[in-house]
Amino acid sequence: MNIAVIGLSHKTAPVQIREKLSIPTAQTGDAIAHLTHCPHIDEVSILSTCNRLEIHIVTEATEQGIREVTQFLSDHSGLPLRELRQHLFILLHQDAVNHLMRVAAGLDSLVLGEGQIIAQVKHAHQLAQQHKSIGRVLDRLLKQSLTAGKRVRSETSIGTGAVSISSAAVELARMKVADLNGCHVSILGAGKMARLLVQHLISKDSCTITILNRTIGRANELAEQFADADIRTGTLDTMLETVQASDVVFTCTSATEPLLHRENLEPLMTPGRTLMLFDIAVPLNVHTNANELDHVHAFNVDDLKAVVAQNQASRRRMAMEAQVLLDEEVETFMDWWRSLDTVGTISSLRSKVETIREQELEKALSRLGSEFAEKHQEVIEALTRGIVNKILHDPMVQLRAQRDIEARKRAMQTLQVLFDLETTEKYS
Repeated sequence: MNIAVIGLSHKTAPVQIREKLSIPTAQTGDAIAHLTHCPHIDEVSILSTCNRLEIHIVTEATEQGIREVTQFLSDHSGLPLRELRQHLFILLHQDAVNHLMRVAAGLDSLVLGEGQIIAQVKHAHQLAQQHKSIGRVLDRLLKQSLTAGKRVRSETSIGTGAVSISSAAVELARMKVADLNGCHVSILGAGKMARLLVQHLISKDSCTITILNRTIGRANELAEQFADADIRTGTLDTMLETVQASDVVFTCTSATEPLLHRENLEPLMTPGRTLMLFDIAVPLNVHTNANELDHVHAFNVDDLKAVVAQNQASRRRMAMEAQVLLDEEVETFMDWWRSLDTVGTISSLRSKVETIREQELEKALSRLGSEFAEKHQEVIEALTRGIVNKILHDPMVQLRAQRDIEARKRAMQTLQVLFDLETTEKYS
């Protein structure tokens, strides 16, 4: 069995490509169902965020499994394979394991150490469990990646004061707008990113904030978390009127099509008025043609890189410390994964020895007589089981612990010959 990761991220593809491949939560089930029906994919999970889309698979036929994933991505995005391939990364085996742990630890994020990614990996794991698309290997890998991510955050300082995509967007707004104090700021969306936007806006600036959401209840719940701030709420039905009254607009909704574009913004732009749009959603909430309008300045997540670069140097030093911890977690997983080769041999050995134990126990009990046997059967049974377990313990531990692949194969072959074993499937 092989592990592979196929995907793209802020490092390999611009947001205009990433939005085409984004898989919203509502569509993840269909995507997983499609991939699990591919003949060469045994396990699959999907991680889709604003900065990455990754598909993790377990397969016996690596080349064919990867081909099936890339074809799915091409069909899903509408991008021809030739264009798509230049943006994809493909990682195999230990590289794939190390990558997923780095992702969960925030080391592969646009903002080093950002905290949202660990919740997103957890969500990907839950979706895969819900749709029964992962088995023994990916379940273990995703769980250990979450453990690794939590360990990095508790044992290093990389998460201390770590900025998020939202806070980077606010910093970009402060760079592009002379002064946010007194500005009317609108936020489209009321999820986690919106909450972080509000949190960072009110930390330094005195501005009026309007939160619009598809449902008013969610917007009100968010506003109530910041009772001391000047926050108004509404639904997206009033979006254009609200944008018209705003100086700065942040967008972070889950809409799959742009909410704002040249056609609906142009009537709002009175002479001499400037509008700043900061879109941190993927797919994009603001169409790129908005920048065609005079005095409209639209930015997206890829424009945050300049802001993030300002505090990356110190975080890179922390990232090196974190990687030492991740190397330990990777090796722990690899030891477990390698040990799966031994499952069939160990299962056969235990089964054969257990059969012998049961047969010899039955003979002994029949010789002892029914009265004695009934009275002492539990003790004798425990005795024989204990002997078997102690005899098998050291060979099994040594076999699992053997890291050298060839040495492990030779040891298994020796056991199979010496005990005349018929091996079972290693993942059964």
